[in-house]
Amino acid sequence: MVTIPSPGPESADQSPHRQRGVAESFGVDAARYDRTRQPYPAALIERIVASAPGADVLDVGCGTGIAARQLRDAGCAVLGVEPDSRMADFARATGIEVEVGTFERWDPAGRSFDAVIAGTAWHWVDPVAGAAQAARVLRPGGLLAVFWHVPQMPAEAAAAFAAVYRKFLPDSPIAKVADRPALELYQTMVDKAAEAVRADGGFSEPQHWRYDWTRVYTRDEWLDQIPTHGAFTQADPETLAGVLDATGSAIDALGGTLTVAYATMAVAASTPAH
Repeated sequence: MVTIPSPGPESADQSPHRQRGVAESFGVDAARYDRTRQPYPAALIERIVASAPGADVLDVGCGTGIAARQLRDAGCAVLGVEPDSRMADFARATGIEVEVGTFERWDPAGRSFDAVIAGTAWHWVDPVAGAAQAARVLRPGGLLAVFWHVPQMPAEAAAAFAAVYRKFLPDSPIAKVADRPALELYQTMVDKAAEAVRADGGFSEPQHWRYDWTRVYTRDEWLDQIPTHGAFTQADPETLAGVLDATGSAIDALGGTLTVAYATMAVAASTPAH
């Protein structure tokens, strides 16, 4: 679940990367974030490793290190860049090297990488400045791969959750877009990422990768991850408690479990080999 601007004409101030308060709020409970957020499909990790010219990876917005650890376990040497020091501290405790800062302003200090990746984080990066920075730090033939999990709810669950958001967070972006299909909302971000990469001129034509998978959540598992999302990390305790209680009741009414069909969607492009 990503905090997405409301539909309609977009001004610069609506762009997610300008919402720094939200972008740097996820460390409020880093352990919960790491425990409840989904890892990335093994096939995606394998494709990144196979598509990069070497094993040196820069993970943009690495968070608690979920994707970084997957790539490390696949044989990569991973450096993370993360704006939230609390998330960075958690990732370091799991053995990931992390430097604190926003990617656009981060100083590579002459270093270069075989791949630049971002898992559920590129929407917090200025897409134009981010593409330019990636082009600067990638080696010849280097890979840029940015990707998101897209959760697709059963129709009954989506309607019930939308009603909860409208009741407790009526003015929030999530309430305004809750009735729209997740794939439609995320496709907007994917397309913007691809457009910025294409416009940069330093990459091959962007490719679109997709991996479909499913997870069945218990009631408690779904409720456990709700506070880690951008729509709720800054919610006051009373509002969050109301959301959790009403969402739990909705899941109970649906039989006590929630089956979510995920599409992990990626934009990938490479720098010239020579």
